[in-house]
Amino acid sequence: MSTSRTESRTGRGRNILFLMTDQHRADTLGSYGNLLAHTPVLDELAATGTRFDRWYTPTAICTPARASLLTGQAPFRHRVLANHERNVGYLEDLPENQFTFSQALREAGYHTGLIGKWHAGNRRTAADYGFDGPELPGWHNPVDNPDYLAYLQERGLPPYEISDRIRGTLPNGGPGNLLAARLHQPVEATFEHYLATRTIEHLERYAADHRERERPFFLALHFFGPHLPYILPDAYFDLVDPADIELPKSVSETFHGKPPVQRNYSAHWTFDTMPIETTRKLIAVYWGYVALIDRQIGRVMDALKRLGLADDTAVFFTCDHGEFTGSHRLHDKGPAMYEDIYRTPGLLRVPGAPGGVVRSEFVSLLDCTATILELAGIDPKPAVDSRSLLPLVHGEQVDWDEDIVCEFHGHHFPYPQRMLREDRYKLVVNPDSVNELYDLHTDPDELQNLYDHPEQSAVRTRMLRRLYDVLRERGDNFYHWMTSMYDVGEVGHDPTLSGLDESTYQA
Repeated sequence: MSTSRTESRTGRGRNILFLMTDQHRADTLGSYGNLLAHTPVLDELAATGTRFDRWYTPTAICTPARASLLTGQAPFRHRVLANHERNVGYLEDLPENQFTFSQALREAGYHTGLIGKWHAGNRRTAADYGFDGPELPGWHNPVDNPDYLAYLQERGLPPYEISDRIRGTLPNGGPGNLLAARLHQPVEATFEHYLATRTIEHLERYAADHRERERPFFLALHFFGPHLPYILPDAYFDLVDPADIELPKSVSETFHGKPPVQRNYSAHWTFDTMPIETTRKLIAVYWGYVALIDRQIGRVMDALKRLGLADDTAVFFTCDHGEFTGSHRLHDKGPAMYEDIYRTPGLLRVPGAPGGVVRSEFVSLLDCTATILELAGIDPKPAVDSRSLLPLVHGEQVDWDEDIVCEFHGHHFPYPQRMLREDRYKLVVNPDSVNELYDLHTDPDELQNLYDHPEQSAVRTRMLRRLYDVLRERGDNFYHWMTSMYDVGEVGHDPTLSGLDESTYQA
């Protein structure tokens, strides 16, 4: 898109507020159909902006997804493929010469701030990429962080203390991962309230500079939750009655015809060692966690209005990936490319654009990068795997892909996967195991793997070829495995890469 068109539609130097959660299911929000949700702030954002019903993460794991947001590159391209806490030999930081949207914004005169979870690398921090804000390393609320402890002391608030821990039993008999606990602090002492307070403080400073010098800002608030463990004060730990929880149909998962790794992950997350009533309580507490975050986002949105910035600030809300919360007898995330962890909430409100819009195109967290750049009047081309969402927000007629490709590279161990999702069907390629094919119209809970069903042969062949073509066009070398192992049709290249035998390829 030309710069002149960008300026005419967005205005150069649009302020941007980027709200992000971690491990957040779309079905926890009222605007996504949850009748028991306590999310009035995010529902209002959906009502006044655009709700994307098919918003996907490029990969369902924190660090690679966040690196993709920062760069506008798919994980296979930037190669930061695992969380460093469970690293399996991949890169842990982006190279110093890597393009990032934050650098581009700084060069364009923006304030750039990030309050909360970073987790987009190991040694290099948010400050190394030009973000203002306290350094808050780690994958979950760092309740021993000096800035947080100073915040509590200045306000006379009590320290972190928990009880009522919920956990199962590991296969080796040891205690399972902590899944939830009751927090003995008032709401004002929670890490979520602290993050919102620091964000408001930054917003006030940026607003003053915006008024005096017309300097625009990008300010991100990245909550560490609702990632497990769900640690909440009484008001939110008990907000939702477990008796009101309807269990997901996929708790009936048998893993029949599925990759064995899924059953192994279920054991790792101790699902079968806990009563089903515990699963109901965990889901209820998880929804309470979302409600706590919604309240804190409301404080930030109120500050945006109070400071007179609401009419000149684009607001994003999304997350890095989803969460199982008992679906498929799993918790957390992992090598199982179900909708629970790949489809996430995605909201965007741009001043001047219509409100209450719902889009059904397949879009990605990756697309935020080009959208941020275009809002700032910056060429989005360096975000090579990203596409601006602004045409969809403004209701323009635009050609858009009718499917989306996602990827995974491993968490506790290397485990490469690729997924193709279209309107009705989903294909997952698992090189070490059985592939998966789901009919999401007849089986939205993805319980029956149809990959080997004879009546699905045409669908399987078509989707394998489409996935193959997309991967090869992108330069994702995963396609090499597919060339020899699956029916991908005729190829116009030497699949052996030898160049020594003309009979192995079509001229």
